[in-house]
Amino acid sequence: MSAPAMGTSKTAHSDSSNKRKKGPGTLAVAYLVIYNVVMTAGWLVIAVGLVRAYLARGSYHGLYYSIEKPLKFFQTGALLEILHCAVGIVPSSVVLTGFQVLSRVFLTWAVTHSVREVQSEDSVLLFVVAWTVTEIIRYSFYTFSLLNHLPYLIKWARYTFFIVLYPMGVAGELLTIYAALPYVQKTGLYSITLPNKYNFSFDYHTFLILIMISYIPLFPQLYFHMMRQRKKVLGHVEEYSKVE
Repeated sequence: MSAPAMGTSKTAHSDSSNKRKKGPGTLAVAYLVIYNVVMTAGWLVIAVGLVRAYLARGSYHGLYYSIEKPLKFFQTGALLEILHCAVGIVPSSVVLTGFQVLSRVFLTWAVTHSVREVQSEDSVLLFVVAWTVTEIIRYSFYTFSLLNHLPYLIKWARYTFFIVLYPMGVAGELLTIYAALPYVQKTGLYSITLPNKYNFSFDYHTFLILIMISYIPLFPQLYFHMMRQRKKVLGHVEEYSKVE
């Protein structure tokens, strides 16, 4: 939130604040509720698919294949969240939302889909499970918030489960990219070599390494940001409980 401009009258500031705080219209809210319900249901389908496949096989190896299609569909469907921010019906940062969504879509399509050799890796299941639990909670949180009827349990889960799920997901993502490196280097996947008419080269193998390195500064920032949000949202409730 930005600080109010110096020298602005209280009335003008109040009017502008009311305009800024005004939420999406009725149609936008209805659309967002439907979107979040569908996304919640989609990730529940993925969760059920994982459990059923595990019970049928008796092993967690290769469970990715049982949920590959719904995972691609619903993770790609998250791209609409960037549009929601861009048009203003969701008051979140377009840049931050874009980074979070595109990183997952990239891992889904440009790594896991494109390098089929990694699909049987346990690391894929690691991030898929982390994503699945996270998204069921997140979309449920958004749905109930839009309906102005947010159960405390979902609110608590939203700001608590990430403590384990976020590092778990990041570990799975990094290990999957790492597992893909030898195959990318061997096949020259998505790489462009010289000479060519555009006089441009691109090494996808190096690009993936740079992405892995980018996790070093970005992960702590996002993780501790969520920790601060947790303290802000749940802190007063926990302090009240201690007093009682």
